[in-house]
Amino acid sequence: MKAKVLFVCVENSCRSQIAEGFARAHGADVIEAWSAGSRPSGKVDPLATQFMAERGLDISRNESKSLADVPQTGWDYVITMGCGDACPFVPSERKTDWAIPDPKHLSANDFRKVVTLIEERVADLIAEVRHAGA
Repeated sequence: MKAKVLFVCVENSCRSQIAEGFARAHGADVIEAWSAGSRPSGKVDPLATQFMAERGLDISRNESKSLADVPQTGWDYVITMGCGDACPFVPSERKTDWAIPDPKHLSANDFRKVVTLIEERVADLIAEVRHAGA
């Protein structure tokens, strides 16, 4: 059975979309990944789409969604991306805040660094889930 993982940030336009993309691409065998925002912007940041495409991952069809738009299920992991009080409580077995800076106002180089940081964190999460299921 796959672990149900919800990535949450404020707008669901950058960080949580990137995390969902990496989780679906690299952990689809062990993770059912979703993302949402506490105040969704209604669109995925074009730079997030561009920088994921540079890594061979297509998130161009993703949509910015609210917590009400994702399955109301028993989440195994809820990962907030550093949104502090703007991220509401979502019941889960494990809750973690990755405290990742919002890249939307960063330079392209720094935005790419955030993408790399998210990729590393998602890889660690996938390894944790695989180890727990072993």
